[in-house]
Amino acid sequence: MAPQLPTADRPVNTRTRPIGRAASFAAAALAAFALAACDDTPKDPKSPPKEVKVKIADKTFTLELAMDAQTRFKGLSGRTEIPADRGMLFVFPDAQVTRQEFVMRDCPVDIDIIYLDGSMRITAWHEMKPEPPRADDEKKLSPPTDQFGRPIPNAPEWTWTNEKYEQRLKRYPSKFSAQYVIELKGGVAKPLNLKEGQKIEIDPGLKKLAK
Repeated sequence: MAPQLPTADRPVNTRTRPIGRAASFAAAALAAFALAACDDTPKDPKSPPKEVKVKIADKTFTLELAMDAQTRFKGLSGRTEIPADRGMLFVFPDAQVTRQEFVMRDCPVDIDIIYLDGSMRITAWHEMKPEPPRADDEKKLSPPTDQFGRPIPNAPEWTWTNEKYEQRLKRYPSKFSAQYVIELKGGVAKPLNLKEGQKIEIDPGLKKLAK
């Protein structure tokens, strides 16, 4: 899944927007692109690990890292299978910490999502369900636009979206500002008996490496 935006996957920052949610999300992601407990500790500040292990309740998960705008936008979109002990950890830099909304953009399998604030405490979690496949008129992609509806020149292709498709996607909100987002195989989160306010230990150094 991906943030949606103000910000996926999935991309209100992750994936937020009134005037055209798709345009707004992609524009935010484009701006981020331009600015450009875990047991794996980054050794090179310029090269974060590709995945980390995070313990949630009494289970340990290996999570792929989504540390930049393009990877966060893509999320787990297109995955047809997610192992029960794996998933993805989205990390937002301090400047992009806000209320998040993720959507199931081109995600054919169930996904559980957990939002965490900057102190690594759960703000909300949801069981996300696949959306109907894109109709023919939802397959053509267009570049993000500015506040006047004009296409943003030289926008990377990964920021292109279909407004009609984006508008119909269900939003899954974080309720409060979130800096970390965890996505797991659908059906895995409920047995963990997650509670809002519960802390999940994540290497605090990761947010310094996020872009």
